[in-house]
Amino acid sequence: MKNECEVTFRLSTDMMKKLIFVAKAEGRTINNQFLFMLRGNTSYYEKTKGKIKPQELDAIDISEFQREK
Repeated sequence: MKNECEVTFRLSTDMMKKLIFVAKAEGRTINNQFLFMLRGNTSYYEKTKGKIKPQELDAIDISEFQREK
């Protein structure tokens, strides 16, 4: 099983409706649409600012977001 994290975020009603609209139009679940957008944003960041080094990622504590199995 993959390691998964869980994050709660707040959106305005308008933004939530737009997220749902785009997800349906693209044939994705809301979760998959959000992941699609995050991947695109991360890719853009790395293209414009440089690759994120593995050691920088290793230094980040994500324990508060990890799901318990």
